Amino acid sequence: MSLDALLFQAVNGLASASGLFLVAAGLSIIFGVTRIVNMAHGSFYMLGLYLAVTLAPKLGTWIGGPLGFWAGILAAALVVAALGALIEMTLLRRLYGAPELYQLLATFALLLVINDAALFLWGPEDILGPRAPGLSGSVMLLGRRLPQYDIFLALIGPAVLIGLHLLLARTRFGRLIRAATQDREMVAALGINEALLFTAVFALGAGIAGLGGALQMAREPASLTLDLSVLGDAFVVVVVGGMGSIRGAYLAAVLVAEAKALCTALGVVDIFGFTFNMSRLTLVAEFLVMALVLIVRPHGLFGRPQPPAARGGPAEPPLRPFSAPARVFALAAIALFAAMPLIGTLVSYAPVLALDMLVAALFAASLHFIMGPGGMASFGHAAYFGLGAYGTAYAVTALDLPTPLAFATGIGVAAFGAVLFGWFCVRLEGVYFAMLTLAFAQIVWSVAFQWEEVTGGSNGLFDVWPEWPFDSRTGLYLAAFVVTLAGLMLLRRLVFAPFGMALRAARDSRLRAEASGIPVARVRWLAFALAGAVCGAAGGLFAFAKGSISPEAISVGRSIDGLVMVLIGGVQSLVGPVVGAGAFTLLQDSVMRETDYWRALLGVLILAIVLLFPFGIAGGLSRGLRRPGGAR
Repeated sequence: MSLDALLFQAVNGLASASGLFLVAAGLSIIFGVTRIVNMAHGSFYMLGLYLAVTLAPKLGTWIGGPLGFWAGILAAALVVAALGALIEMTLLRRLYGAPELYQLLATFALLLVINDAALFLWGPEDILGPRAPGLSGSVMLLGRRLPQYDIFLALIGPAVLIGLHLLLARTRFGRLIRAATQDREMVAALGINEALLFTAVFALGAGIAGLGGALQMAREPASLTLDLSVLGDAFVVVVVGGMGSIRGAYLAAVLVAEAKALCTALGVVDIFGFTFNMSRLTLVAEFLVMALVLIVRPHGLFGRPQPPAARGGPAEPPLRPFSAPARVFALAAIALFAAMPLIGTLVSYAPVLALDMLVAALFAASLHFIMGPGGMASFGHAAYFGLGAYGTAYAVTALDLPTPLAFATGIGVAAFGAVLFGWFCVRLEGVYFAMLTLAFAQIVWSVAFQWEEVTGGSNGLFDVWPEWPFDSRTGLYLAAFVVTLAGLMLLRRLVFAPFGMALRAARDSRLRAEASGIPVARVRWLAFALAGAVCGAAGGLFAFAKGSISPEAISVGRSIDGLVMVLIGGVQSLVGPVVGAGAFTLLQDSVMRETDYWRALLGVLILAIVLLFPFGIAGGLSRGLRRPGGAR
């Protein structure tokens, strides 16, 4: 690879950096003031592009000349900004007092609704927009042709960065934003209209994201998959740059874009005698950058480290064993699932759905173990689900191991991955911890997607069927029932053991726990490893139940599904993840059968649960029925 080619790709990467910066800057501004991790932010970018490709041709007909293209971009950004303000006033304003994780769940539900709204309005096919008038050609640079529009985009990023700096530094609105970012309570105490400020900030952030999407009109088609893909990149850029830092977001966007451009430029290289296609790393380059940065600088490039502090708000009551009515209900549920093979003689689909619910319950319970008692919200828990599934599948198909040994191999692979990745993750807090877990999960996904010799690549592994006596539907179901019940009982026992108390103490106040002699990092690491092993068991059961495994099992969507299950059920209740897994599986199965727009319907149902049960289904019911000193 010549130096000219590397320089050309570096210049070309600046155009992608501008798009990343615009969506990340909006996300950073919204988080800095409202403290909401907005999972729907990628939807604003997607809507900006859809609106631009729709409005630009129409405005071009009405206005005439090249102004229609640029008017379409501006109109799209303004419409998205207005939509952001409407969403903040009608939905998010009701959730500022809710726990942060439920705000995340509500914005994820909003993402589902917006995605299906775009499907209804524009259809499932990608839509191409018009080319930029006057910038449709190319220029010669270092012996290669560089599109003029890419040069324009490369200049847009610094221009917006300067504009935001002037806005924040020279205007009263900007000073209010900076003040709210540093001390929101003080801003309210000074008599500032906090509600109006939040609405304006949310509209600004959404509008910037919409502008970023609209500007891509001449580079890429509008697609329904953009919301999640852009959201992941935006979170990476914000976290790498440091939460709330606009200049950090721009530098991080440049780092990520240049890393991808470098991988593309290098192509196939020889490393110590091994041939490696570097262009494959573009799938995961941003997550590699984030993992390296967070390991070296845990709060990002320009983030400010915050001292550990005790959890705010009233202390939670201690966890208690089940009350007598709760025991009766639990035993009835266990008996019902144990009798499912008999029920299957009357309703043939019941055992299939029940098996899916068992796998989901074990997956969600393992995530809850580190989220609830541990206070570690993982965005990448699907990595250990996938490692367990792939380890089991490989042991069956390639090593020809018996079913119990293959299942144990999958658990061991997942536990090893959790031990390795957990060592880095547990030293971080909050959103930095969450994003590092996501980075490792995406790295695992990339390996599974591309290591065809071991994982089967995008096709995955097939013929993963258990041996006798687990080769029948009843045998496999009963085995899964026993494994799930044992896993749930193990996690519950650990929560009430001294280890669980130490884990909760580390969650509530790390400084006090360390002062009491609790090795916080070691306790969190062990909890992370245990959760990964139990999650690996769920993955192994999944592989046997489906007879195959593919990279989708490690996707971001799987991790988000786990978060949704835990949050729907209730983080502060030990039965919450089980209830949430059952409710989510039933909702997903029934809603998907009823309509093509199942995402929107599922999103509306999730929003209803969040608004009616701000502590989850199990948490809300236990709070409503619990007497003073009663059981949880």
